[in-house]
Amino acid sequence: MEEDFVTKGREKNRDVSNKVDYVKRVNNERKKPYRRVRRQVLTLAKTLQELFMACRETFKVPGIVPSPQHVQKLCHILDDMRAEDLGLSRNLQFFKPGNVIKENQRVTYTTVYKCDKFSLCIFFLPEKGVIPLHNHPEMTVFSKLLLGQMHIKSYDWVDPYASHNLLHQPSKLRLAKLKANSILKAPCDAAVLYPTAGGNIHEFTAITPCAVLDVIGPPYSTQDGRDCSYYTDHPYASFPNAHELISGVNEEASSYMWLKEIEMPENSKMDGIEYKGPPITETPF
Repeated sequence: MEEDFVTKGREKNRDVSNKVDYVKRVNNERKKPYRRVRRQVLTLAKTLQELFMACRETFKVPGIVPSPQHVQKLCHILDDMRAEDLGLSRNLQFFKPGNVIKENQRVTYTTVYKCDKFSLCIFFLPEKGVIPLHNHPEMTVFSKLLLGQMHIKSYDWVDPYASHNLLHQPSKLRLAKLKANSILKAPCDAAVLYPTAGGNIHEFTAITPCAVLDVIGPPYSTQDGRDCSYYTDHPYASFPNAHELISGVNEEASSYMWLKEIEMPENSKMDGIEYKGPPITETPF
């Protein structure tokens, strides 16, 4: 009798011990994912915060082209930046191969941050989506392809300050030189364009669904004379008498195009969406 009592007591203690161990395991399993997620969020926020602080330093004085040192630092951060650092994933339905795209689906964008000195924006291009040929007056722009594959074409004016490269016809075409005509695939390094160099006038065409981060300083502002203009391009040889305007061009005529300013095209209209990525902690300048 006494032995049965002791045996039952031991079994009861063992049951209690097992239940305690089970509760501990469950609680630990509950805590682990939370700790992982929290650590991940903090890491992502840290990466974006680093970009934000570098932008504040780079674009401290509006209208001034960043120094080579600032450009190098910002490029280094962007080159290492991943889509996940902005809360994006290639597993999202938008980026999945074979995703059914609505006819004439627009490009969408979200503003990560914006002030009078710079802005951080992400553009989402559906497959075959286009951001048509446009300029960035008096701006320095860093573009980073985060996800997808796209074609980029860009130009610079032959002489941004001269009037002799303007073809005096009703169309008023202006001569530009091709700077890039290539395909980019993520992951890749950031591209930099300056107010008068590096491909200030460019066009994006998505081969697959894409996400592009643009760092723009200073941002577009109609009030400050930084409005966006759109263009169509025409081969240099389309106007055989034009070579008389500028000497030396015929040696590499294929690198030159005539750009004609046009009204805002229909496919340039975008839809804005709310930014839901890691937050930026803003501190006083």
